[in-house]
Amino acid sequence: MRPAAVNVKRAERSSETGMNSEKIRDLPTAEQLESEMKRIRYKRGYLKTLYNTVASLLVVAAVAVLISMLFLPVLRVTGESMSPTLNNDELLICNKRSNFKSGDIVAFYFNNKILLKRVIGTAGDVIDEPYLSEKAFGECDIELPYQVPDNRVFVMGDHRSVSIDSRSSSVGCIADEYIIGKVILRLWPWECIGIV
Repeated sequence: MRPAAVNVKRAERSSETGMNSEKIRDLPTAEQLESEMKRIRYKRGYLKTLYNTVASLLVVAAVAVLISMLFLPVLRVTGESMSPTLNNDELLICNKRSNFKSGDIVAFYFNNKILLKRVIGTAGDVIDEPYLSEKAFGECDIELPYQVPDNRVFVMGDHRSVSIDSRSSSVGCIADEYIIGKVILRLWPWECIGIV
């Protein structure tokens, strides 16, 4: 039994030395290790840059949305009731504030829509014939002279014949809480950029 056990031990040693020589041959060279480390560093740097870029874009988008919702809403003109002052598909910026005067263009909510009209009178003002002398231009079913109630504004579109505005009792004077703000700037089209 002893000679067989010795032969087994020799076989095990010879197989171990063969595996060690194979392991030594399979180890990467210094150049291979260096190139692999560069690849891993590049991948980590790329992922870090990508993460930082996406995070920055999300922060900028969130800030832009907050500014546009809370302070400077951006609106698009639809319809012709304010032409020639404002035309279809123009982009405008509003300033959220509550002290309006005659001549300001305001945006307000009416029947789940946002409308743009010019302020003709504020609380306490009396609206008389000069603004409404040509009743054929649009619907007018209010009695003149008309006094604007407290906390409301009387608005009209610049294109009177197609505008539905405070001359109609269905719209009436606009309550302050429905007013989004005063139109201050035209953004689009580029050739018309400027203060409104």
